Amino acid sequence: MIVCHCTNITDHDIHAAIDWMRAADPATIITPGKIYRALGKAADCGGCVALFVGTMRKNDNLEVPMHLRGLRRAATQEKEKTDEGRRQGHRLSEPRTAQ
Repeated sequence: MIVCHCTNITDHDIHAAIDWMRAADPATIITPGKIYRALGKAADCGGCVALFVGTMRKNDNLEVPMHLRGLRRAATQEKEKTDEGRRQGHRLSEPRTAQ
């Protein structure tokens, strides 16, 4: 099935690119842009994005590698724990207290 009419990309092309990228680098994060580049093409109108991503999601090799899962959550929790070395009244909008 043709997924992108502008660049003539089929569902088979998308699956082959995903399988090739995963075999070349098991830890890679696969995005639509990387698939276009792997196929030597570039996105044009963007009308196919929903179908393109839906086709990507059907591939078993698309999963994020286990050791990379939860990194955003961990970074957010770490950021919440720190005050980044700032004093309590570091914002201009906060009234200063007399010391």
